[in-house]
Amino acid sequence: MNPPKIIAYLKPSCGWSKGVRAIMQKYALAYEDRDIINNPFIYTEMVEKSGQQLSPCVEVNGHMLADVSGDEVEAYLLKARLVQPTVVAADAPTNRACDAHHHE
Repeated sequence: MNPPKIIAYLKPSCGWSKGVRAIMQKYALAYEDRDIINNPFIYTEMVEKSGQQLSPCVEVNGHMLADVSGDEVEAYLLKARLVQPTVVAADAPTNRACDAHHHE
């Protein structure tokens, strides 16, 4: 099985983005972490590819998962059989929003 090509459009420290990163680490997946906050061109690319403005967005082998949590990314990866189930725990919550005081 070839590893999936993954591009993740993430915020530097949002809870949702941390959850996506935790899933990538849980399954030891290589991915490109694209910062949508500090690079306006990356944000524009995400909006154009996903058709909406909310993040995280994760592109897996050309398939866009828009406005997803780590749990939703994990469910997609398992359903598509791109990863195998594991008992390894994620190193961060995988379904937590950004807190109200931190919109970075």
